[in-house]
Amino acid sequence: MTSDASGSGQAGEAAPDAFRTTLHSLRVWDSPLPGFDPAAAPGDPLALFREWFVHAARVGQLEPHTMSLATVDGGGRPDVRTLMLHDVDARGWHFASHATSAKGVQLAGHPEAALGFYWPTVGRQVRVRGRVTACGPEESRADLAVRSRGALAAALTGRQSEVLGSVEELARVSAAAWERAGAEPDAPAPTWTRYVLGPTEVEFFQGDAARRHVRLRYSRTAGGSWGRELLWP
Repeated sequence: MTSDASGSGQAGEAAPDAFRTTLHSLRVWDSPLPGFDPAAAPGDPLALFREWFVHAARVGQLEPHTMSLATVDGGGRPDVRTLMLHDVDARGWHFASHATSAKGVQLAGHPEAALGFYWPTVGRQVRVRGRVTACGPEESRADLAVRSRGALAAALTGRQSEVLGSVEELARVSAAAWERAGAEPDAPAPTWTRYVLGPTEVEFFQGDAARRHVRLRYSRTAGGSWGRELLWP
């Protein structure tokens, strides 16, 4: 028994060492990175975002449309999660969720949020800050209508962020939702909501192997135009 306990302890002690060894062995940007001349950047951050997004996708960046959404709850505590970008237009950056989810409740109480994109293949990040607006039922329904059966099934399952009793309960409710989504492609999901983050700040970060990273921040002026400034890395 003593030997088993000792062996168990040694195995437990090895885990942090393995973690740190792995962590410290990792490197970033070992491959050539694209250049970025901020002086040649367009006057509107939307145009630059679209350019960077298409470039990242074309050079093989996996899931460039995934992004982090940061919000705060009623107690002022920050929260963050990963979700998908649905569109970018003159209004801002679009995404969707249930109004009854944690993010939906937080946005209803404090509609200021931030988005973060990271595309390691090209060493680029984009950060967006601004006020979030909930779209109406018609636009929210249209958002869901163009997505997959699985997306509709997930929306019909609902109850996002609520406490789940068991994985069996999830499997049962999800199976019913998938069946309904197949039979009723126009089935309503009343709490499904499309949101738009109207940007007040957008920062573009281009990584550099020599750590001379280029950071360009766009800030919306009182008149509604965009000002630009470089930031120290």
